Parts: sequence; structure tokens; C-alpha cells
Amino acid sequence: MPKWFNPAAMLCAVMFAASPLLIANAPFESTMGMVQKISYYHMPSAWIFLIAAIICGVASVRFLFTGKARHDRLAWASAELIVLFGALALVTGPLWARKAWGTWWEWDVRLTSSLMGWMVAVAYLLVRKYGGPGSDKLAAGLALFGMANVPFIYISVNYWRTIHPKTSVIPKLPLDMGIPFWFCVATFLLLFVLLLRMRVRLEEQRARLDALHLALD
Repeated sequence: MPKWFNPAAMLCAVMFAASPLLIANAPFESTMGMVQKISYYHMPSAWIFLIAAIICGVASVRFLFTGKARHDRLAWASAELIVLFGALALVTGPLWARKAWGTWWEWDVRLTSSLMGWMVAVAYLLVRKYGGPGSDKLAAGLALFGMANVPFIYISVNYWRTIHPKTSVIPKLPLDMGIPFWFCVATFLLLFVLLLRMRVRLEEQRARLDALHLALD
């Protein structure tokens, strides 16, 4: 088998190619019509955005307590994916909202806290790039704040007035809508795991290269 062949990556590509077919065959939602189909990509990307924030926060806690570089590398890689999947969620959400609810953006609790969580991840990356000595620990503190924001984002629709549906909607999806939805969730989750592993591996190789440079000096 050639070195470039990655079965998981190939499976992910096939799943992404198949997802539009499943989405197209799913029934229309009774009130929103076709625009509701954006949710099959919007919601998985939003969930991965939150999962990445939790991983970044947990890895940062472990780095602060142990000082081990592998936890720091995992946190850094997760922060980059927070920005990526958060951007997908923040773009697809307004596209859906404009047609379904008549507005691109509403400063409700979930939208505002999601934007704040995304900006925290951006701040994390800026601190790591330009912060100088000690930036790793400062960025880890930011990651903790971002992780603490995750449950607030998730449950906010249950306690405050918002244009978003409550969290109880997903378990009530009919089977012909639930199958494509969970298929898309699995597809995005696989993509996230692949990107996370690749990004951590890149940082590990960079660390080895830096160590070789120091050894040669």
C-alpha cells in the first residue's frame, strides 16, 4: 500500500461526497423548506467547534500542571480547529437565519457567546504567534476561558430568549431527517480527528527538527 494512502482520509472523502445525496433526499422541514438543509452542515460544524474548545481547554490544564509539550501541542492544534469549524458555523448560521428568520444576525445569547468563543480562539493563536516568552501559559489561560464558555453556549437556548431552537429538538428528529443529520455529524467528526492528528504530528516533527538544529549548533 502506498505511503500516501490513508484509509480514514479516503473514507472521510467518500462520506463528504455522499452527504449531499443524503441531504437532498431528506424531506423538507414544514415551515422553513429547503433552507433548513443548511443545518446538516451548520450544526455538525458548531458541535465540532465546541468539542475542539473542550479539548483545547483540557489539554491546556494538563500543560499548566505538567509542563509537558505534548499537551501544549494538542491545545495549539485544537485552537486552530476551533477557528476553522467556528468560522464554518458562524458563516452557515447567518445564511440559514437570513432565509428562515429574516435576519442575518441577532445579538442573542447563543450567537454572542459563540462569537466570543471563536474570538478567544483567535486571541489564543495571536498570543502564541506574537506573545514571546511565556505566551504558552498565557494562551493556556485563554483556553480555559474558552472551555468555560462551552456549556454556556450549549444550554443558553434553554434559558434565554433566542431565535435558536432548544437542545431538545435534535432527539426528536424523524428518522428520515435523523439519518442524514447523524451521518453528517460522523463525517465532520472524522474530519476533525484527521486534522487534529495531522496538526499534532506536524508540531511533533517541527519540535524534532528544532532539537536537531540545536544539537548541531
